[in-house]
Amino acid sequence: MANTLTGLLPDMYEALDVISREMTGFIPAVSRNSNVERAAIGQNVLVPVTNSAASADNTPGVTAPNTGDAVVDNVQVAITKSKHVPVRWNGEETKGLMNAGTFSTIQADRFYQAMRTLVNEIENDLWLEAYKNASRAYGTAGTTPFGTAADMSDFAGVLRILEENGAPKTDLQLVLGHAAIGNLRGKQSGLFKVNEAGSSDMLRNGMTNRIMGMAIRHSDPISLVTKGSGAGYLTNGAAAAGSTGIAIDTGTGTILAGDIITLNGDTNKYVVNSALAGGVTSIGKPGLLLAAADGAALTVGNSYTPNVAFARSAIVLATRAPAKPEGGDAADDTTIITDPVTGLSFEIAVYRQFLQVVYHVRLAWGYRAIKSEHIALLAG
Repeated sequence: MANTLTGLLPDMYEALDVISREMTGFIPAVSRNSNVERAAIGQNVLVPVTNSAASADNTPGVTAPNTGDAVVDNVQVAITKSKHVPVRWNGEETKGLMNAGTFSTIQADRFYQAMRTLVNEIENDLWLEAYKNASRAYGTAGTTPFGTAADMSDFAGVLRILEENGAPKTDLQLVLGHAAIGNLRGKQSGLFKVNEAGSSDMLRNGMTNRIMGMAIRHSDPISLVTKGSGAGYLTNGAAAAGSTGIAIDTGTGTILAGDIITLNGDTNKYVVNSALAGGVTSIGKPGLLLAAADGAALTVGNSYTPNVAFARSAIVLATRAPAKPEGGDAADDTTIITDPVTGLSFEIAVYRQFLQVVYHVRLAWGYRAIKSEHIALLAG
């Protein structure tokens, strides 16, 4: 059978020219894991995560010390979604549009919308995963970052959290929402001055490459998140520095994943990774920086917009074509189109039906934040 998709390739690549301009900051910023890509839907792949090690005194002796064992933790990552967006035409529709000379344009637009749908869902998934699994936060809820001219405190504040947590400096990312990017462009005039910024990127393109070692990216789904209703909570027993599980009692209402909490006597803003359940709420590693006394007041911060700073290796994304049964399915033909900006590869399949044809634009994906220590929030 002839390759029935060859004639459509110009339409598909025309669609990619459009989708490449979407605001997708997380997809190109996270790491990819080929081991996860090989897994079936729902099949877990264990990603090893090593813990910190302790030193020991050097004491001369006949034999080397019987030490050095360690517990290597793991995080489970799985392909969790497999979706397609259909593009269907019947014969009469095709004939009418071809007679009008608009079929190719409309076909390209429909492929564009199909790919846009999948890209936006993946981008949103990564944003939700990132901010709900962060360690700590910097900034003021309800106040958009970078609002004070010539003030780099927001960059320095969120970077400090990553540095304190030991995040690698080689591939840091800062993904901002529309409001933060707007302030960056409108308020931080120093970034436009080539003699000060060292580059004309912000002036010419409205975007700069790196600031304080962080690659600056722009993401569409970043928006206001509503806090839990928790109020009046107190710690139930003392919690040591480094604790991630905080037992609480008294109080009422919910504490949700992604909420920013503070404890009496501690100015650090901790991010809740697991919602309050069974009298315990969990914060991101490395946990409490200061010990909390029994009966310390726990306060849920206000609703906020979470911009996210992280090391690339802290968040894993795996994508692949949906799995087909042995021997294939009823598709007449398939092809792969790769988006050069996000790096996502879509499978396009064609299914011929009675007096009509349907194209499936499809992808399977999974994602996971595997190291909360290397994720921090810039709240706005």
